[in-house]
Amino acid sequence: MLISSWRDADFSHHPVGGKARALGALTQAGFPVPEWTIVLPAAWEANANDLRLGLETFLSSTPGPWAVRSSAVDEDGQVHSFAGQLESFLNVAREDVLEKIQAVWGSGFSERIIAYRTQAGLSLPPPLPAVIVQQMVSAEAAGVAFSADPVSGRRGVAVVAAVRGLGEALVSGEATGDSFHVDRGRRIVERAIVNASQPVIADVRVLEIADLVRRSERYFGLPQDIEWAVSGSRLYLLQSRPITSLTGKVDPDGLWQLWDNSNIAESYSGVTTPLTFSFARHVYEEVYRQFVKILRVPLWRIEANRDVFGRMLGLVRGRVFYNLLSWYRVLAMLPGFAVNRRFMEQMMGVKEPLPDHAVAGIIGKARQTRFSDYSEIAGTILGLLGNHLLLSGKITRFYQRLDEALALGDIALEEMRPDELAAAYRRLQNQLLTRWDAPLINDFFAMVYFGVSRKLVDKWCGDPDGTLQNDLIACQGGIISAEPARRMMHLAEMARADASLRTALASGSLAEIEQIMPPAFRSEYHAYLEKFGDRCLEELKLESATLHDDPLLLLRSVARLAERDALPVSRSADLAASATQRVDVALRGRRFRRWLFDFVIGQTRDRVRDRENLRFERTRVFGRVRRIFVELGKRLHALGVLEDARDIFYLEAEESIGFVEGTAVTTNLRELARLRKEEFAGFDTDPPSDRFETLGVVYVGNAFQAARASVLATGDERKGIGCCPGVVRGRARVILDPRHAIIHPGEILVAPRTDPGWIMLFPAASGLLVEHGSLLSHSAIVAREMGMPAVVSIPGLTAWLKTGDEVELDGSTGRIIRVAASEVSHAE
Repeated sequence: MLISSWRDADFSHHPVGGKARALGALTQAGFPVPEWTIVLPAAWEANANDLRLGLETFLSSTPGPWAVRSSAVDEDGQVHSFAGQLESFLNVAREDVLEKIQAVWGSGFSERIIAYRTQAGLSLPPPLPAVIVQQMVSAEAAGVAFSADPVSGRRGVAVVAAVRGLGEALVSGEATGDSFHVDRGRRIVERAIVNASQPVIADVRVLEIADLVRRSERYFGLPQDIEWAVSGSRLYLLQSRPITSLTGKVDPDGLWQLWDNSNIAESYSGVTTPLTFSFARHVYEEVYRQFVKILRVPLWRIEANRDVFGRMLGLVRGRVFYNLLSWYRVLAMLPGFAVNRRFMEQMMGVKEPLPDHAVAGIIGKARQTRFSDYSEIAGTILGLLGNHLLLSGKITRFYQRLDEALALGDIALEEMRPDELAAAYRRLQNQLLTRWDAPLINDFFAMVYFGVSRKLVDKWCGDPDGTLQNDLIACQGGIISAEPARRMMHLAEMARADASLRTALASGSLAEIEQIMPPAFRSEYHAYLEKFGDRCLEELKLESATLHDDPLLLLRSVARLAERDALPVSRSADLAASATQRVDVALRGRRFRRWLFDFVIGQTRDRVRDRENLRFERTRVFGRVRRIFVELGKRLHALGVLEDARDIFYLEAEESIGFVEGTAVTTNLRELARLRKEEFAGFDTDPPSDRFETLGVVYVGNAFQAARASVLATGDERKGIGCCPGVVRGRARVILDPRHAIIHPGEILVAPRTDPGWIMLFPAASGLLVEHGSLLSHSAIVAREMGMPAVVSIPGLTAWLKTGDEVELDGSTGRIIRVAASEVSHAE
């Protein structure tokens, strides 16, 4: 067959290219397409007379002149348009049609085509193009139209361009026509007219063309670029192809979202596996929905914001981020949003407030009628008061419930079948995740009291830099996060008197150390592992190895601590006493103020203490979930479902549990894990900024980088947030990964961020500098409790300092000075 018609049943089976396929589909669908036919590539080798005879039927039945244009296999696709690369001919007379067909074929092998295909990575030699022969329209006006703006990327704006006569001059760039932008409401929102007194087409025609190009987009399911012509009263569609320039381009009108890793990076630093993210996302969704219910937010409002709870966390290039708009929308369900959002920003360590336009949008969505506002506020306040009064009992019952949920029955996890492991996971979900009331309520009051105490201390006692507040809430005792450091110092004290033990701790294998341990040391060591064995670096990441898996990091840290001339002594009691004296002077004779001040500070201490202790209980829960999935990974590997037991970390929680329970959508878990591992391996490079914005589809076109580059200070001085007072000078030790790092006694620990797993390095350090964090981050709380001078939230810290630099830090003012720079540059 040399020539085919769009009416032929087997038209779509020929190698006719995207342009002809689109015309065929549009014609069959009833679009106003001028008559046309297609000359197949096979006709290239045919006798010219045979081809002429084949064309005769079409040319005789269709008045001329005609357009002759290419339709190559790769042309007018979603990726490559080939615009202007192959020859096209207009107003071709009947006797010239065959010649022009041959010219189009010849253009398929031109130098520019070879260069275009080479640059685009397409195969060579080029395939022979098919050729379209189409009836010309005697156009009074013609042009192009786009169903989306190809320049700005706005998917909701159609663009129409028009010239008088044929549209070829416009398409080739030889002429400038009138242009119109039409929104989805069929309003012309922008126009540029060459001759204002004589527009090429009337507005009604503009809207008709915009409707036509949008109809073409709906038909193909892709944004379209069409050529059109008007003859008399009729509008014709000459061709339609995908807009290739939109690929990977952000839609400026898309949903604006703000992402920030702030304190979340303390728990989930670096690349986080799908298992951890899916579990963490589920936890956040469940517990914060509970939170607003506990505070008596109306159920209809909770349901209206159902989507918000599932989007409090996001995963970008394998890294966990807060979706800040979701957090603010949850907070906006409660009264006092304008004040509470500042407290939340302090607690989360968010450095920049929410832009005004976003605040206005959130408040607008949350606002109802005045009566409903007042009634909801009254209900929420009653809920807050009730929960405040009952909080102590709720915390006690939560601990009891947690111990019961984590208690193992007669069968150890190591002995459970896959279905028993899945059931153990479901029990944890039902017993704990749906009843996480005490930590939620305590966190909220910790946020409020910390913010209020900050304001009172500054206003009544003069504390612009926050150091007095820090000193007042230090030395409260009972913070479990400081207990590992104290236990380590006790182990180090025991090791001091035993030279052979110190040697083994510093360089021996685990078996050698276990063999030489004195009974008293062994007992303390195993007691440490029993209580804190689930505490590890990145302890909330289920893929992390715990101290149960590898206790050598603990033992090496004890060895280095034992080398110190004197073990560190907490100064927090002295700091608190000195701070109390300052308050005595500032509030002398003001009884009511003093009573209110002491109440707020006391509540702040209690809430911060309980917040840190309840976070430890969260670690226990995550530790149990980790063990369940580690064992499940072993079972699935033994069954041949997974290539490696640890591949389970590359599956979402419900994917592996669903495989056991019979609800899995994908059962080829081996291949799914392989694909995920391959994708996540590429996330080690090009990390996103700590804070960035996205528009529209998050994973398309967004760069995940800050809108404006941070301007870092220069010179030998920096400023952060002082967490624990004291001035110390020493040698900096920059540590990026503490797993095998060594910090010598008296050095100043410099880190990008810390989590509870870093605690093993704290006792040997004389001071602490952390690039990220806030006054309520783990490092700040533990440093205050240990009385170790510390500064957090220091932009660009780990790029500025290097190991060996001599540094002086002031934990009161947050000021850091590089006294002398080291000539050797490295970090561990």
